[in-house]
Amino acid sequence: MGLIVGLDIGGTTTKIIGYENGTLFGFVRVQASDPFTSASGGLGKFLNVIGKDLRDVEQIHATGVGASQLNGDIFGCPTRSVPEFDCVGLGGLHLAGLEQAIVVSLGTGTSIVAARGGKVQHIIGSGVGGGTLQGLAERMLNIQDFETISDLASEGDLGMVDLSIGDITSAEIPGLTADATASNFGKLEDLVRPEDIAAGIVNLVFQSVGTASVLAARLQKLDQIVITGNLSLIPLGRTVLDGFSSLYNLSFLVPEHAEFATAVGASLILSR
Repeated sequence: MGLIVGLDIGGTTTKIIGYENGTLFGFVRVQASDPFTSASGGLGKFLNVIGKDLRDVEQIHATGVGASQLNGDIFGCPTRSVPEFDCVGLGGLHLAGLEQAIVVSLGTGTSIVAARGGKVQHIIGSGVGGGTLQGLAERMLNIQDFETISDLASEGDLGMVDLSIGDITSAEIPGLTADATASNFGKLEDLVRPEDIAAGIVNLVFQSVGTASVLAARLQKLDQIVITGNLSLIPLGRTVLDGFSSLYNLSFLVPEHAEFATAVGASLILSR
């Protein structure tokens, strides 16, 4: 099979990868408010980056919230819409090198699937995700830029924001450490800094996602959880999930190119 282009078309961002002869390459991202503009512009940028042209493209596999708004082929290239949840699961497993796992897609919201080989089952979703993070940061810090929020959070002190188990009891609680969160934003100190608030927001989002992921893994009797999507790039978020790994004896994995997992799955889904 020739060059397959996987498109993950979000509300404002499209991710594009290429798959040919068993190899993934490209990993391009573009931003545009209109799905078709984003998809077509992304395809053009991708082809320029990899040094190929439209004649080299055998198929385009499109997924994501914007895929349903595509009408027909893109620039005459055969274009198919493929199921997003299947793409999440297949892409997550492929990038992590696993045969089965819970795969979590951290986008504007969060979706959680159980992936076993070529079979993907949607388990649950949550409205808590990147939109939550940016919305709270805009309201509380007057900041929306993803990288700025992440950088601030890395310098924050959660002890200025969150109420911990150690804050409310000196007794030992089996299975919990003293620094475990008892209440997100339950202890806002008077001298709290923007960095602390940013850390509190990131902690709230990742603890919510981590809790749902652990419950999904236990329900499906799986012990590995693959984290994908743009939020996987936040260092403090990864630290929060590392804490979940230790607390619940599960493995949280963030593979290389995790933010492109859904596009990866789109490129693979019809070539398996």
